Amino acid sequence: MAHFIDRRLNSKGKSTVNRQRFLRRYKQQIKRAVSDAVSQRSVTDLENGEQISIPAKDISEPVFHTGKGGKRTVVHPGNDQFTAGDKINRPPSGGGQGTGSGEASKDGEGEDEFVFSISKDEYLEILFDDLALPNLKKTQLDKVVQYETYRAGYQTDGVPSNLDIVRSLKGSVARRIALTGSDRKTLRELEAQLQALQDDKLDNTLAIMELLKEIEALKAKIARVPFIDTFDLRFRNYDRRPVPTSKAVMFCLMDVSGSMDQTTKDMAKRFYILLYLFLTRTYENVEVVYIRHHTQAKEVSEHEFFYSQETGGTIVSSALNLMNDIIKDRYFEGNWNIYAAQASDGDNWADDSPQCRELLVNHLLPVTRYFAYIEITDRQHQSLWREYQKLEAITENFVCKHIQHASDIYPVFRELFRKSEQIVSAGK
Repeated sequence: MAHFIDRRLNSKGKSTVNRQRFLRRYKQQIKRAVSDAVSQRSVTDLENGEQISIPAKDISEPVFHTGKGGKRTVVHPGNDQFTAGDKINRPPSGGGQGTGSGEASKDGEGEDEFVFSISKDEYLEILFDDLALPNLKKTQLDKVVQYETYRAGYQTDGVPSNLDIVRSLKGSVARRIALTGSDRKTLRELEAQLQALQDDKLDNTLAIMELLKEIEALKAKIARVPFIDTFDLRFRNYDRRPVPTSKAVMFCLMDVSGSMDQTTKDMAKRFYILLYLFLTRTYENVEVVYIRHHTQAKEVSEHEFFYSQETGGTIVSSALNLMNDIIKDRYFEGNWNIYAAQASDGDNWADDSPQCRELLVNHLLPVTRYFAYIEITDRQHQSLWREYQKLEAITENFVCKHIQHASDIYPVFRELFRKSEQIVSAGK
Protein backbone atom coordinates (compact mmCIF):
# COMPACT_ATOMS: atom_id res chain seq x y z
CA MET A 1 0.00 0.00 0.00
CA ALA A 2 1.35 3.43 -1.01
CA HIS A 3 0.65 6.64 0.88
CA PHE A 4 0.71 9.97 -0.95
CA ILE A 5 1.19 13.19 0.97
CA ASP A 6 0.20 16.40 -0.81
CA ARG A 7 2.73 19.04 0.20
CA ARG A 8 1.78 21.56 -2.45
CA LEU A 9 1.07 25.10 -1.32
CA ASN A 10 -2.51 26.32 -1.44
CA SER A 11 -3.29 27.76 -4.83
CA LYS A 12 -4.50 31.33 -5.16
CA GLY A 13 -8.19 31.63 -4.24
CA LYS A 14 -8.36 28.11 -2.86
CA SER A 15 -10.09 29.32 0.29
CA THR A 16 -12.77 31.17 -1.70
CA VAL A 17 -14.96 28.06 -1.92
CA ASN A 18 -14.73 27.47 1.82
CA ARG A 19 -15.55 31.14 2.47
CA GLN A 20 -18.66 31.03 0.28
CA ARG A 21 -19.72 27.78 1.97
CA PHE A 22 -19.34 29.47 5.36
CA LEU A 23 -21.43 32.47 4.23
CA ARG A 24 -24.18 30.21 2.94
CA ARG A 25 -24.17 28.04 6.04
CA TYR A 26 -24.56 30.91 8.48
CA LYS A 27 -26.54 33.16 6.17
CA GLN A 28 -29.31 33.92 8.64
CA GLN A 29 -26.91 34.93 11.41
CA ILE A 30 -24.90 37.10 8.99
CA LYS A 31 -28.07 38.77 7.65
CA ARG A 32 -29.13 39.65 11.20
CA ALA A 33 -25.67 41.09 11.88
CA VAL A 34 -25.78 43.14 8.65
CA SER A 35 -29.25 44.48 9.47
CA ASP A 36 -28.02 45.58 12.89
CA ALA A 37 -24.94 47.18 11.35
CA VAL A 38 -27.00 49.24 8.87
CA SER A 39 -28.96 50.91 11.62
CA GLN A 40 -25.77 51.76 13.51
CA ARG A 41 -23.45 52.98 10.76
CA SER A 42 -23.62 55.81 8.27
CA VAL A 43 -25.01 54.86 4.90
CA THR A 44 -22.16 56.71 3.23
CA ASP A 45 -19.92 53.85 4.35
CA LEU A 46 -21.78 51.29 2.24
CA GLU A 47 -18.96 51.41 -0.29
CA ASN A 48 -16.80 49.57 2.25
CA GLY A 49 -17.11 46.16 3.82
CA GLU A 50 -18.26 45.38 7.33
CA GLN A 51 -17.04 43.71 10.49
CA ILE A 52 -19.50 40.93 11.31
CA SER A 53 -19.85 39.44 14.79
CA ILE A 54 -21.59 36.11 15.29
CA PRO A 55 -22.08 34.52 18.74
CA ALA A 56 -19.79 31.54 19.04
CA LYS A 57 -22.66 29.38 20.23
CA ASP A 58 -24.39 29.85 16.82
CA ILE A 59 -21.47 28.35 14.93
CA SER A 60 -20.51 25.63 17.43
CA GLU A 61 -20.84 22.05 16.26
CA PRO A 62 -21.25 18.82 18.26
CA VAL A 63 -17.99 16.98 18.89
CA PHE A 64 -17.64 13.33 19.90
CA HIS A 65 -14.55 12.33 21.88
CA THR A 66 -13.44 9.69 24.33
CA GLY A 67 -13.87 10.72 27.94
CA LYS A 68 -11.18 10.28 30.58
CA GLY A 69 -12.32 7.76 33.15
CA GLY A 70 -10.91 6.17 36.28
CA LYS A 71 -8.84 7.63 39.08
CA ARG A 72 -5.71 9.45 37.93
CA THR A 73 -2.92 11.31 39.68
CA VAL A 74 -1.21 13.87 37.48
CA VAL A 75 1.65 16.27 38.12
CA HIS A 76 1.85 18.76 35.29
CA PRO A 77 5.29 19.49 33.86
CA GLY A 78 6.87 22.78 34.84
CA ASN A 79 5.45 22.64 38.39
CA ASP A 80 7.91 23.97 40.93
CA GLN A 81 5.62 24.37 43.99
CA PHE A 82 3.74 21.13 44.55
CA THR A 83 4.50 17.43 44.71
CA ALA A 84 2.27 14.38 44.60
CA GLY A 85 -0.03 14.27 47.66
CA ASP A 86 -0.02 18.03 48.41
CA LYS A 87 -3.37 19.75 48.91
CA ILE A 88 -4.14 23.06 47.21
CA ASN A 89 -5.76 25.77 49.33
CA ARG A 90 -9.15 27.14 48.33
CA PRO A 91 -8.95 30.45 46.38
CA PRO A 92 -9.84 33.59 48.37
CA SER A 93 -13.45 34.89 48.46
CA GLY A 94 -14.87 31.48 47.84
CA GLY A 95 -13.31 31.00 44.40
CA GLY A 96 -14.82 31.51 41.00
CA GLN A 97 -13.82 35.18 40.81
CA GLY A 98 -10.92 34.72 38.45
CA THR A 99 -8.09 37.17 37.92
CA GLY A 100 -9.57 39.17 35.04
CA SER A 101 -10.79 42.76 35.22
CA GLY A 102 -14.32 41.96 34.02
CA GLU A 103 -17.34 40.85 35.98
CA ALA A 104 -18.91 37.43 35.97
CA SER A 105 -22.22 37.00 34.16
CA LYS A 106 -25.38 36.73 36.25
CA ASP A 107 -26.44 33.40 34.83
CA GLY A 108 -22.98 31.90 34.95
CA GLU A 109 -22.58 31.79 31.16
CA GLY A 110 -20.52 34.07 28.96
CA GLU A 111 -21.00 34.75 25.27
CA ASP A 112 -17.95 34.63 23.03
CA GLU A 113 -18.18 36.16 19.58
CA PHE A 114 -16.63 35.14 16.27
CA VAL A 115 -15.64 38.30 14.38
CA PHE A 116 -14.67 38.36 10.70
CA SER A 117 -14.66 40.84 7.81
CA ILE A 118 -16.71 40.72 4.63
CA SER A 119 -15.89 42.60 1.45
CA LYS A 120 -17.97 45.33 -0.16
CA ASP A 121 -19.47 42.93 -2.73
CA GLU A 122 -20.36 40.38 -0.07
CA TYR A 123 -21.85 43.11 2.11
CA LEU A 124 -24.07 44.46 -0.68
CA GLU A 125 -25.07 40.93 -1.70
CA ILE A 126 -26.35 40.24 1.81
CA LEU A 127 -27.77 43.75 2.20
CA PHE A 128 -29.92 43.47 -0.94
CA ASP A 129 -30.72 39.79 -0.66
CA ASP A 130 -34.36 38.95 -1.46
CA LEU A 131 -34.87 42.40 -3.02
CA ALA A 132 -36.02 43.02 -6.59
CA LEU A 133 -36.92 46.09 -8.59
CA PRO A 134 -40.74 46.32 -8.64
CA ASN A 135 -42.60 45.85 -11.92
CA LEU A 136 -39.34 44.87 -13.63
CA LYS A 137 -40.65 41.54 -14.93
CA LYS A 138 -44.10 42.85 -15.84
CA THR A 139 -42.84 45.61 -18.15
CA GLN A 140 -39.91 43.69 -19.54
CA LEU A 141 -41.30 43.38 -23.06
CA ASP A 142 -42.05 47.01 -23.77
CA LYS A 143 -39.61 49.20 -21.88
CA VAL A 144 -36.83 47.37 -20.12
CA VAL A 145 -35.88 45.26 -23.16
CA GLN A 146 -34.84 46.77 -26.48
CA TYR A 147 -33.96 44.93 -29.67
CA GLU A 148 -30.97 45.14 -31.94
CA THR A 149 -30.64 43.77 -35.47
CA TYR A 150 -27.72 41.45 -36.18
CA ARG A 151 -26.47 39.26 -39.05
CA ALA A 152 -27.64 35.67 -38.71
CA GLY A 153 -26.03 33.89 -41.67
CA TYR A 154 -27.63 33.34 -45.08
CA GLN A 155 -30.87 31.90 -46.39
CA THR A 156 -32.13 30.73 -49.80
CA ASP A 157 -35.16 33.06 -49.82
CA GLY A 158 -35.37 36.76 -49.30
CA VAL A 159 -35.97 40.18 -50.82
CA PRO A 160 -33.73 41.36 -53.70
CA SER A 161 -32.19 44.09 -51.56
CA ASN A 162 -30.67 41.42 -49.27
CA LEU A 163 -29.13 39.42 -52.14
CA ASP A 164 -25.44 38.71 -51.57
CA ILE A 165 -23.93 38.65 -55.08
CA VAL A 166 -20.51 37.38 -54.12
CA ARG A 167 -21.90 34.53 -52.02
CA SER A 168 -24.34 33.61 -54.83
CA LEU A 169 -21.56 33.56 -57.46
CA LYS A 170 -19.42 31.36 -55.21
CA GLY A 171 -22.31 28.92 -54.99
CA SER A 172 -22.74 29.03 -58.76
CA VAL A 173 -19.07 28.26 -59.37
CA ALA A 174 -19.15 25.38 -56.93
CA ARG A 175 -22.26 23.91 -58.55
CA ARG A 176 -20.87 24.15 -62.11
CA ILE A 177 -17.59 22.57 -61.03
CA ALA A 178 -19.45 19.70 -59.40
CA LEU A 179 -21.73 19.08 -62.42
CA THR A 180 -19.24 19.57 -65.25
CA GLY A 181 -15.89 18.66 -63.71
CA SER A 182 -15.62 15.17 -65.22
CA ASP A 183 -16.92 16.35 -68.64
CA ARG A 184 -14.36 19.14 -68.79
CA LYS A 185 -11.59 16.68 -67.99
CA THR A 186 -12.78 14.39 -70.81
CA LEU A 187 -13.02 17.41 -73.12
CA ARG A 188 -9.39 18.36 -72.47
CA GLU A 189 -8.28 14.79 -73.21
CA LEU A 190 -10.23 14.72 -76.52
CA GLU A 191 -8.84 18.08 -77.55
CA ALA A 192 -5.30 16.78 -76.86
CA GLN A 193 -5.99 13.70 -79.02
CA LEU A 194 -7.37 15.91 -81.79
CA GLN A 195 -4.28 18.06 -81.74
CA ALA A 196 -2.06 14.98 -81.97
CA LEU A 197 -3.98 13.65 -84.98
CA GLN A 198 -3.85 16.99 -86.75
CA ASP A 199 -0.09 17.18 -86.25
CA ASP A 200 0.36 13.66 -87.64
CA LYS A 201 1.38 13.56 -91.33
CA LEU A 202 -0.80 10.53 -91.95
CA ASP A 203 -4.34 10.72 -93.26
CA ASN A 204 -6.54 10.70 -90.10
CA THR A 205 -9.64 12.34 -91.54
CA LEU A 206 -12.17 9.81 -90.23
CA ALA A 207 -10.69 9.79 -86.73
CA ILE A 208 -10.59 13.57 -86.65
CA MET A 209 -14.28 13.77 -87.65
CA GLU A 210 -15.23 11.36 -84.84
CA LEU A 211 -13.28 13.36 -82.28
CA LEU A 212 -14.89 16.60 -83.46
CA LYS A 213 -18.37 15.11 -83.00
CA GLU A 214 -17.53 13.97 -79.45
CA ILE A 215 -16.03 17.36 -78.62
CA GLU A 216 -19.11 19.21 -79.90
CA ALA A 217 -21.40 16.91 -77.87
CA LEU A 218 -19.42 17.51 -74.70
CA LYS A 219 -19.38 21.28 -75.21
CA ALA A 220 -23.15 21.24 -75.75
CA LYS A 221 -23.63 19.19 -72.58
CA ILE A 222 -21.46 21.59 -70.58
CA ALA A 223 -23.27 24.61 -72.04
CA ARG A 224 -26.64 23.27 -70.89
CA VAL A 225 -25.55 23.77 -67.28
CA PRO A 226 -26.81 27.30 -66.42
CA PHE A 227 -24.33 29.91 -65.27
CA ILE A 228 -26.47 30.69 -62.20
CA ASP A 229 -29.57 28.99 -60.87
CA THR A 230 -32.09 29.71 -58.14
CA PHE A 231 -30.30 27.13 -55.99
CA ASP A 232 -27.22 29.37 -56.00
CA LEU A 233 -28.93 32.50 -54.68
CA ARG A 234 -28.02 33.45 -51.13
CA PHE A 235 -29.75 36.23 -49.21
CA ARG A 236 -28.38 37.92 -46.12
CA ASN A 237 -30.43 36.92 -43.09
CA TYR A 238 -31.12 39.39 -40.28
CA ASP A 239 -32.61 38.66 -36.90
CA ARG A 240 -33.42 40.64 -33.78
CA ARG A 241 -32.31 39.82 -30.29
CA PRO A 242 -33.37 41.45 -27.02
CA VAL A 243 -30.89 43.79 -25.41
CA PRO A 244 -31.81 44.92 -21.87
CA THR A 245 -31.32 48.62 -21.51
CA SER A 246 -28.63 49.53 -19.02
CA LYS A 247 -29.60 53.15 -18.49
CA ALA A 248 -31.58 54.43 -15.53
CA VAL A 249 -32.19 57.83 -14.00
CA MET A 250 -33.08 58.43 -10.37
CA PHE A 251 -34.88 61.62 -9.41
CA CYS A 252 -34.32 62.76 -5.83
CA LEU A 253 -36.95 65.26 -4.67
CA MET A 254 -36.67 66.81 -1.23
CA ASP A 255 -38.46 69.52 0.68
CA VAL A 256 -35.94 72.05 2.03
CA SER A 257 -38.37 74.47 3.59
CA GLY A 258 -37.94 75.82 7.09
CA SER A 259 -39.85 72.91 8.64
CA MET A 260 -37.22 70.39 7.43
CA ASP A 261 -34.48 70.24 10.05
CA GLN A 262 -31.03 68.73 9.48
CA THR A 263 -31.91 65.44 11.16
CA THR A 264 -34.79 64.91 8.74
CA LYS A 265 -32.54 65.73 5.78
CA ASP A 266 -29.93 63.24 6.98
CA MET A 267 -32.51 60.45 7.11
CA ALA A 268 -33.67 61.32 3.59
CA LYS A 269 -30.05 61.24 2.44
CA ARG A 270 -29.62 57.71 3.75
CA PHE A 271 -32.65 56.49 1.87
CA TYR A 272 -31.43 58.08 -1.38
CA ILE A 273 -28.03 56.43 -1.06
CA LEU A 274 -29.61 53.04 -0.44
CA LEU A 275 -31.77 53.46 -3.53
CA TYR A 276 -28.81 54.53 -5.66
CA LEU A 277 -26.67 51.57 -4.59
CA PHE A 278 -29.58 49.24 -5.24
CA LEU A 279 -30.12 50.57 -8.77
CA THR A 280 -26.43 50.28 -9.63
CA ARG A 281 -26.71 46.52 -9.05
CA THR A 282 -29.32 46.26 -11.81
CA TYR A 283 -28.34 48.97 -14.30
CA GLU A 284 -24.91 49.68 -15.71
CA ASN A 285 -25.35 53.45 -15.91
CA VAL A 286 -27.40 55.37 -13.35
CA GLU A 287 -27.80 59.12 -13.53
CA VAL A 288 -29.05 61.10 -10.54
CA VAL A 289 -31.08 64.30 -10.75
CA TYR A 290 -31.41 66.34 -7.55
CA ILE A 291 -34.42 68.64 -7.17
CA ARG A 292 -34.84 70.81 -4.08
CA HIS A 293 -38.01 72.74 -3.45
CA HIS A 294 -39.77 75.04 -1.04
CA THR A 295 -42.16 77.44 -2.75
CA GLN A 296 -40.02 77.08 -5.86
CA ALA A 297 -38.12 74.09 -7.26
CA LYS A 298 -34.57 74.02 -8.56
CA GLU A 299 -32.24 71.38 -10.00
CA VAL A 300 -29.01 71.47 -8.00
CA SER A 301 -25.76 69.60 -7.49
CA GLU A 302 -25.39 66.82 -4.94
CA HIS A 303 -23.54 69.03 -2.44
CA GLU A 304 -26.10 71.81 -2.63
CA PHE A 305 -28.93 69.28 -2.45
CA PHE A 306 -27.83 67.94 0.92
CA TYR A 307 -26.12 70.87 2.58
CA SER A 308 -27.53 74.15 1.32
CA GLN A 309 -29.85 75.94 3.76
CA GLU A 310 -33.24 77.27 2.64
CA THR A 311 -36.21 78.90 4.35
CA GLY A 312 -39.79 79.52 3.37
CA GLY A 313 -43.02 77.66 2.82
CA THR A 314 -43.72 74.49 0.85
CA ILE A 315 -45.33 73.97 -2.58
CA VAL A 316 -44.67 70.37 -3.62
CA SER A 317 -46.15 70.71 -7.10
CA SER A 318 -43.25 72.95 -8.12
CA ALA A 319 -40.85 69.99 -7.80
CA LEU A 320 -43.17 67.67 -9.71
CA ASN A 321 -43.55 70.19 -12.52
CA LEU A 322 -39.78 70.58 -12.77
CA MET A 323 -39.31 66.81 -12.85
CA ASN A 324 -41.84 66.57 -15.67
CA ASP A 325 -40.00 69.26 -17.66
CA ILE A 326 -36.63 67.52 -17.19
CA ILE A 327 -38.06 64.18 -18.36
CA LYS A 328 -39.47 65.77 -21.51
CA ASP A 329 -36.21 67.56 -22.18
CA ARG A 330 -33.63 64.83 -21.48
CA TYR A 331 -35.21 61.43 -20.81
CA PHE A 332 -38.29 61.16 -22.99
CA GLU A 333 -36.87 59.08 -25.87
CA GLY A 334 -38.14 55.90 -24.19
CA ASN A 335 -34.88 54.05 -23.47
CA TRP A 336 -34.50 55.34 -19.91
CA ASN A 337 -35.75 53.55 -16.83
CA ILE A 338 -37.04 56.35 -14.60
CA TYR A 339 -37.20 56.05 -10.81
CA ALA A 340 -38.12 58.74 -8.33
CA ALA A 341 -37.94 59.14 -4.56
CA GLN A 342 -39.55 62.06 -2.78
CA ALA A 343 -38.78 62.91 0.83
CA SER A 344 -40.77 65.40 2.88
CA ASP A 345 -42.04 66.09 6.37
CA GLY A 346 -45.59 66.26 4.99
CA ASP A 347 -46.02 70.05 5.00
CA ASN A 348 -47.76 71.50 1.95
CA TRP A 349 -50.43 74.01 1.05
CA ALA A 350 -53.81 72.29 1.33
CA ASP A 351 -54.96 73.39 -2.11
CA ASP A 352 -51.69 72.21 -3.70
CA SER A 353 -51.93 68.56 -2.59
CA PRO A 354 -54.74 67.63 -5.06
CA GLN A 355 -52.71 69.25 -7.81
CA CYS A 356 -49.76 67.04 -6.90
CA ARG A 357 -51.91 63.95 -7.26
CA GLU A 358 -53.14 65.10 -10.68
CA LEU A 359 -49.58 65.73 -11.87
CA LEU A 360 -48.54 62.23 -10.87
CA VAL A 361 -51.55 60.53 -12.45
CA ASN A 362 -51.51 62.41 -15.76
CA HIS A 363 -47.81 63.06 -16.40
CA LEU A 364 -45.25 61.35 -14.17
CA LEU A 365 -46.48 57.87 -13.31
CA PRO A 366 -47.15 56.84 -16.96
CA VAL A 367 -43.45 57.33 -17.74
CA THR A 368 -41.98 56.39 -14.35
CA ARG A 369 -41.16 52.83 -13.45
CA TYR A 370 -41.42 53.40 -9.70
CA PHE A 371 -42.17 56.41 -7.52
CA ALA A 372 -41.63 56.22 -3.75
CA TYR A 373 -42.80 58.90 -1.34
CA ILE A 374 -41.16 58.88 2.11
CA GLU A 375 -42.69 61.05 4.80
CA ILE A 376 -40.28 61.67 7.65
CA THR A 377 -42.19 63.01 10.61
CA ASP A 378 -43.49 62.11 14.05
CA ARG A 379 -46.51 64.38 13.72
CA GLN A 380 -49.98 63.65 12.42
CA HIS A 381 -50.27 63.19 8.64
CA GLN A 382 -51.55 66.14 6.63
CA SER A 383 -53.25 66.71 3.28
CA LEU A 384 -50.32 65.56 1.09
CA TRP A 385 -50.23 62.13 2.76
CA ARG A 386 -53.98 61.68 2.36
CA GLU A 387 -53.87 62.55 -1.35
CA TYR A 388 -50.93 60.22 -1.92
CA GLN A 389 -52.71 57.39 -0.12
CA LYS A 390 -55.60 57.74 -2.56
CA LEU A 391 -53.10 57.48 -5.40
CA GLU A 392 -51.39 54.43 -3.88
CA ALA A 393 -54.70 52.57 -3.80
CA ILE A 394 -55.26 52.86 -7.57
CA THR A 395 -51.71 52.57 -9.01
CA GLU A 396 -49.07 49.85 -8.94
CA ASN A 397 -45.91 51.90 -9.40
CA PHE A 398 -46.50 54.39 -6.58
CA VAL A 399 -46.04 53.79 -2.88
CA CYS A 400 -45.86 55.99 0.21
CA LYS A 401 -44.19 55.04 3.49
CA HIS A 402 -43.74 56.66 6.87
CA ILE A 403 -40.38 56.99 8.65
CA GLN A 404 -39.99 58.28 12.19
CA HIS A 405 -36.46 57.30 13.17
CA ALA A 406 -33.20 56.51 11.39
CA SER A 407 -33.58 52.85 12.34
CA ASP A 408 -36.78 52.71 10.23
CA ILE A 409 -34.96 53.48 6.96
CA TYR A 410 -33.63 50.03 6.14
CA PRO A 411 -36.80 48.08 7.13
CA VAL A 412 -38.91 50.45 5.02
CA PHE A 413 -36.46 50.12 2.14
CA ARG A 414 -36.64 46.32 2.26
CA GLU A 415 -40.43 46.47 2.38
CA LEU A 416 -40.54 48.70 -0.70
CA PHE A 417 -38.37 46.42 -2.80
CA ARG A 418 -39.28 43.02 -1.42
CA LYS A 419 -39.48 40.33 -4.09
CA SER A 420 -42.99 39.42 -5.12
CA GLU A 421 -44.26 35.86 -4.68
CA GLN A 422 -44.23 35.30 -8.45
CA ILE A 423 -40.56 36.19 -8.77
CA VAL A 424 -39.58 34.14 -5.71
CA SER A 425 -41.46 31.07 -6.97
CA ALA A 426 -39.92 31.45 -10.42
CA GLY A 427 -36.46 31.59 -8.87
CA LYS A 428 -37.06 28.34 -7.07
